[in-house]
Amino acid sequence: MSYEFAITDKENGELYGAIALLSNQKFNNGEIAYWIGEEFWGNGYATEAAQAILWFAFNEKHLHKVFARYFKTNPASGRVMQKLGMREEGVLIDQVKKDNHYLDLVYYGIINSYK
Repeated sequence: MSYEFAITDKENGELYGAIALLSNQKFNNGEIAYWIGEEFWGNGYATEAAQAILWFAFNEKHLHKVFARYFKTNPASGRVMQKLGMREEGVLIDQVKKDNHYLDLVYYGIINSYK
């Protein structure tokens, strides 16, 4: 199941980015994925949206675990995950090819503590 939301300005509706929760019912877990337009980086929008969707994942969907991943070249995205209380679970070396370069993916996860 997939849940996708726009990240917008609360007052004027300007689009800042998007966030999604991709849940796997068989394993009772989910993945958070997000992007923020570069001109809006550093304002806490990703963190605020990720906190809300994590709450949704655990309290509404009752998932056991949520994970997220980021390109190792983008440590700011990792800081968002750390602010959520996620812990690093591993690095997949040269996992993705982007712009003719191989990139490492860093995985973070968190177990539902609301249960």
